[in-house]
Amino acid sequence: MSFQAYLDNIEKRTGQTPRQLIEQARDRGFAGPDLKANDVVAWLKEDYDLGRGHAMALVHVLKNGATISTRHVGSAGSHRDDSDTLWLDGIATRPAAGAATP
Repeated sequence: MSFQAYLDNIEKRTGQTPRQLIEQARDRGFAGPDLKANDVVAWLKEDYDLGRGHAMALVHVLKNGATISTRHVGSAGSHRDDSDTLWLDGIATRPAAGAATP
């Protein structure tokens, strides 16, 4: 599953865009260099019944922002992403593939 697909699935399961969940996480103090992944995993499990894989995708964004490694960008594998920048504002607002993003 691609990194973006993890975030899309989180949105489908929670009804919250990744950006909304990031704001909730920050409101709970889950941000910065001292962020503990297990705290985020426990919160997402309790409030949204998300598993560790989905939670770790959000942890990555909390720690590193929307940029991911280019390792799988344009590859043909199952972890292929279209871009090294993740779309955090929801599935409905994501530009079509190939369109310029902000």
